[in-house]
Amino acid sequence: MVSLKQRPNGVWRARYRDQDNKEHSKHFKTKREGEAWLVEQKAAIATGQWASPAAGRIMWDEWVSRWLEMQVWADGSVTSAITSTSSVPWRQKSIRDVKSGDVQLWVTHEADRGLAPSTIRTRLNYVHMAFRVSVDNQVIPRSPASRTKAPRQRKKSVTMRILTADQVAAALEAAGEFRLFVAVCAFAGLRLGEAAGLQAGDIDFERNTISVRRQVLGTSIPSTNVGPPKAGSERDIFVPRELIDMLAGDKKLSPDTLLFRTPLGHLYNRNNAGHEWRKIRVLLGFDDEVKLHTLRHTFASNLIASGSDVVTVQRALGHSQPSITLDVYSHLWPSAEDKTRSATPTFMGHVRGLRAPCGLH
Repeated sequence: MVSLKQRPNGVWRARYRDQDNKEHSKHFKTKREGEAWLVEQKAAIATGQWASPAAGRIMWDEWVSRWLEMQVWADGSVTSAITSTSSVPWRQKSIRDVKSGDVQLWVTHEADRGLAPSTIRTRLNYVHMAFRVSVDNQVIPRSPASRTKAPRQRKKSVTMRILTADQVAAALEAAGEFRLFVAVCAFAGLRLGEAAGLQAGDIDFERNTISVRRQVLGTSIPSTNVGPPKAGSERDIFVPRELIDMLAGDKKLSPDTLLFRTPLGHLYNRNNAGHEWRKIRVLLGFDDEVKLHTLRHTFASNLIASGSDVVTVQRALGHSQPSITLDVYSHLWPSAEDKTRSATPTFMGHVRGLRAPCGLH
């Protein structure tokens, strides 16, 4: 039901009822303005884009808290979302009062203060998600972040570090009690958290596989906990028999026993595992760019060098999409030019090796 009537003071009062039969009204100086407003509200209701005027009064911080309660994310994602949504200047502003210009200005200021384009893009993504869910829940009619432009990320020269076989062997030799942890990173390509979350039951001694079913999250002992791996990272990895033999001493453990703990019995996390690796790095004279994650890069490079295609590498590394694998490792695959350079001489050599007419030799 809609109505538009002129009041004794000459003001036009426009009224309509929403899909819940709740009445809303607004006053206008002219009839034309009232009619235009009613058409807009009716169209928004019909297309599912209508938002309650009262709902939009909620403050940004309050809405973000409600939005985060709806998510089923791992702790790391929640932390990133909080950091991102807390960096905006409209935290104590009603969500309906945030304009597209406010969002673009925030992005520009983040770039001006030296934040990396990839970090700004991540923060903008979380902010946009919060706005988008508010639209879905009819808090606001449209997201002010939908057309925000993030800074372009310049292509950087590839500086990925890859260890040689001799360097990996030296790292294993220097690792001491941390040796098996280093081994599963180097020969199964596990992330730090995935290696820390391995249980005895994840090792299949018959099929020579390691199953990734969980990861350790957190950067300190109080914050450390075990959770599911990154989305799409659950996988079974075929590994060398030699690695299985290295882990064979854990056959007698119960399946749910974690394989790796610090000498004090704590779970390995980013800090204490990183500390163990830094000791190895100093001992061997590696520079600061050689991190524990370098072992995962080394694993991937060896798969590629052996002729593995992108999907095979993607599945082994637990990337959710092949595009992620290509973004990180595309420079390791031979280019079309490389293949041409190697294929043509091989073909020509084969031809010249045959008995050819017309003096081809």
